[in-house]
Amino acid sequence: MSKEKISICEDLADVMPPEYHTLVENATYGNGERGWKDIGSSKELIEQHSLCAGCPEALAFRYVMASIPNPEDTVFVGSTGCTSLVFPHVAIQNIHSLFGNQNAVASGLVRTLRRRFPDKKKDVIVLAGDGATVDIGLDCTMQSFFRQENITTICFDNELYANTGGQESGLMQKGFVAKMAPVGKTFEKVRLPEIAREAGCHYVACLTVSKPNRVEKAIKNAVLVAREVGPTYIQLYTPCILEIGKQSMEGLDEMKDAESIGGRFVMKEYISDEAKKLLDSVEAERKAKKKAAKAAKK
Repeated sequence: MSKEKISICEDLADVMPPEYHTLVENATYGNGERGWKDIGSSKELIEQHSLCAGCPEALAFRYVMASIPNPEDTVFVGSTGCTSLVFPHVAIQNIHSLFGNQNAVASGLVRTLRRRFPDKKKDVIVLAGDGATVDIGLDCTMQSFFRQENITTICFDNELYANTGGQESGLMQKGFVAKMAPVGKTFEKVRLPEIAREAGCHYVACLTVSKPNRVEKAIKNAVLVAREVGPTYIQLYTPCILEIGKQSMEGLDEMKDAESIGGRFVMKEYISDEAKKLLDSVEAERKAKKKAAKAAKK
């Protein structure tokens, strides 16, 4: 998708809804400097959604969509769950896969795009919950890492099955009791970030979405590394406030508590040597452009 592709035909301009006119006029497609600060003014970054009031996933979705470096040439692959309720509201290309096979679909997609558009950079991003990523879809997730597919995998970690009533997931913390897990979790939270690193991911990050600038940097790093080097993985803590007994305004506090010293989601980041070399070059280029722009103003 690009500015050119979403231009309005003059003969149909008078019948197109005003919302679409605004989208065409104000979309951030083609803007290499876009980021989380554009959320309030860009319709393609989820103007509205059908998730619960105060849901941290809605916040995470907005940050992710605002942070991808090349939205007009990006395809998301989602899976059944709360995330699948938001994609219809996003003006970025996306595919809804079966529950758990999202990384397999993304593998075929990234290979097809590489052949179909050999001269263009096409980014494929998987976005799914902990059930699809770690439980039912673990095999497909791991195999895409093993094969070194050029895919960014983003897991919205609710620490339970939020979409179907609160069942236990592999990412649920030990001892937690949910509505449909009354005995409580009997084993530790699966350490997928560490597994992703051992499985060959070149960039791995684990964090909450309480700090948008931190999320933006992690997303951009992951996508750029996946594009040029190999698979990347990001785990974002997006607690289901309803299932953990919180009020609609308490999601942010829950995430801040989880990322405090000694918390489950203290920011963790792993970068392979090859990925670090790439990111260093990208940062050097960014600084050079900024310096040149500053000099041009004088």
